[in-house]
Amino acid sequence: MEIHTGEIYGKQTATKFVMYNVLKVSKSIVTLQNIDNPLSLFETTAQKLSTSGYVRISQTPYIDLQASTPKKRKAARKPTRCPLTFDFLEDRADSQRPAPILPDLFN
Repeated sequence: MEIHTGEIYGKQTATKFVMYNVLKVSKSIVTLQNIDNPLSLFETTAQKLSTSGYVRISQTPYIDLQASTPKKRKAARKPTRCPLTFDFLEDRADSQRPAPILPDLFN
């Protein structure tokens, strides 16, 4: 399984569908950030990611235009393209949340 920075992965929990942004990929470690809670980060491996039920939702990065700025601001990574760019293959702009892909459990 090949994982790249900027991809979005999701996992169905008992109550909701949670999406994670891939922040960093090293040789064996993948760092994920919860899209709804930017302070929530965790590290895992690509193998654990696939065996734990995470599904790749999008290869286009999600850029939150409503994000609040922290008091002490580190050097912000600039997006490589405009957040309002509409990606017709993904059928959404970069600033729009990707639609979760839910498996058909009842058919």
